[in-house]
Amino acid sequence: MFIRTVPTEIMVEGRSLNAMLTAGASRVPGVLLVHGWDSDQGHYRTRAEDIVALGCVCLTFDMRGHGCNQAQHDAVSREDNLRDVLAAYDLLARQDTVDSKAIALVGTSYGGYLAALACNLRPVRWLALRAPAIYPDAQWDVPKEALDRDAIDRYRQEVRAPDANRALAACAAFRGDALIVRSELDSVIPLPVIESYVEALKPARSLTYRCVAGADHALSSGASQQAYDMVFTSWLTQMLIDWRAA
Repeated sequence: MFIRTVPTEIMVEGRSLNAMLTAGASRVPGVLLVHGWDSDQGHYRTRAEDIVALGCVCLTFDMRGHGCNQAQHDAVSREDNLRDVLAAYDLLARQDTVDSKAIALVGTSYGGYLAALACNLRPVRWLALRAPAIYPDAQWDVPKEALDRDAIDRYRQEVRAPDANRALAACAAFRGDALIVRSELDSVIPLPVIESYVEALKPARSLTYRCVAGADHALSSGASQQAYDMVFTSWLTQMLIDWRAA
């Protein structure tokens, strides 16, 4: 689903940010939203519209096994879904209005894990990960639903070095601007996972790390959602202003 229309105006120092970013530019940044496991693009409609209000083209999509492809849920592997992310990226980058050198990957949980992997396979300028998941590299082609849940939980209890995990290695090679957001009361993604990503992303051009106080993994409360939206929008706004200035 492409979002192109501008539903609202965001103002910076009395000027429309959308107008600032698009003035004199034939192409604008592209943003790809990657949903989590057992989620779908429908959860990201509002965020996509907010991103467009910043002067971007935004793409949401359903990975195999989700949304309209729910029937494949128990059969898809991480390889399948990574290919979905790369196909969506390529579609976004091919749009005439998108600057292919100014693309952001925004992933949540499982989607954050896939976005981290993808940032080393495609040109990515901005990488935003909320509660990014992590998995052992083994059994890459096994359907995700068939993976040992207890083994994954144990794997997440320790800080991992970049050279010990594909997603972390991709982050260590990333040289764009990164944002990591964790939930204070996250029972799905424990702190060692976040610390692993933060350590891996230290060589990035810039790294912003935030914690949403009192939030669970799903941002179940309205206050948690608003807090995350504020963190993400503020970060992306600054990234876009810097891009326009450059």
